[in-house]
Amino acid sequence: MDRQTRIAIVGGGLAGLTVAALLQRDGYPVAVYEQTPNFSRIGAGIILGANVAKVLRSLGLERSFTETGIRPDAFVSRAWDTGETLYELVFDATCEARFDGPFVNIHRADLHRILQAPLAPGTIRFGHRLAGLDETSTGISLAFDNGASVEVDMVIGADGIRSRVRDEILGKEEPRFIGRIAPRAVFPAERLGDLAIRDCTKWWGPDRHVLVYYMTARRDEVYVMAAIPADRWDGDGTPIPGTRDDFVSALQGFHPELLRAAEAATDVTVWPIMDRPRNDRWHEGRVVLMGDACHAVRPFMAAGGSMAIEDAAILHRCIVEATDTESAFRRYAANRIPRVAEVQRISIANTWMHGPTEVDWFFAYDPCTAPLDAAL
Repeated sequence: MDRQTRIAIVGGGLAGLTVAALLQRDGYPVAVYEQTPNFSRIGAGIILGANVAKVLRSLGLERSFTETGIRPDAFVSRAWDTGETLYELVFDATCEARFDGPFVNIHRADLHRILQAPLAPGTIRFGHRLAGLDETSTGISLAFDNGASVEVDMVIGADGIRSRVRDEILGKEEPRFIGRIAPRAVFPAERLGDLAIRDCTKWWGPDRHVLVYYMTARRDEVYVMAAIPADRWDGDGTPIPGTRDDFVSALQGFHPELLRAAEAATDVTVWPIMDRPRNDRWHEGRVVLMGDACHAVRPFMAAGGSMAIEDAAILHRCIVEATDTESAFRRYAANRIPRVAEVQRISIANTWMHGPTEVDWFFAYDPCTAPLDAAL
């Protein structure tokens, strides 16, 4: 597609920053419109595999990625009460060779910072909350709550589960609460005292589970998150303050090692777990969706961030190789929908790596080089 194509990316999350870096590298004029006034170190951890590392490698970011986050020794599934190891995927040199890339746990904000590095100054326009889209005879006009407006040739909606871009092309529909909440906390590893934990562990209970893992190469920061049944959630998607006592109480009966990790938590917040039903309409006219804006998945496969970054790589390739917007978007959707649908299915079932699991289809995948099917 013509390198003069003006592209607006709405949303500066993982998907938006990745596709911006890829497109800008290839000479496209891009701008990222982000509603927040700045990026700060908030949020929590994210688990990423070799499939994502390949995208970062293509941007020259793999080293900073692996040196900032931790390359865990393994992903370990354990029984909630006995501590028995149910499954272990060891991340050694053989595993990295098998999948052609490393596995990394990292703080989401640190990954944000890494993805900003290749962007030209001024690419990210902070304080721009989308108010509306209007297709014109010469392009598509974006209006923002701050009074600014811009006309471009293409809009990429990467603005999350409550996407305003999605609302513009699909109509407004609230995300659905799935009947689970996620108490979570990030805290200094020194609070663990003499407790020795593995780098990345999922504890599987009858109706709830807990993830515990380090997020930095220094192993000085820990993330703990549970998924717990809840009858209702009265707010929107905004988290509320929680307490360590409530967190620990919800995990009674779990193995003492897990309880000690939960007791070390500070500044607990409680998030509603939400998703959206499968949707196969990812684009309309000059507008295309990516990441949680079109396929918000439950976090039980730890694959939401991976899918967003894969989206960015595939959309970038489709734009570069196409002659027009419509064919680029159709090819992108045709190549992403089946894979994302499988991730959604597994995430709903919550069975990923509970026991022996075929993982090659997921981690060995290379979104930068995988053959692309023709548009349907």
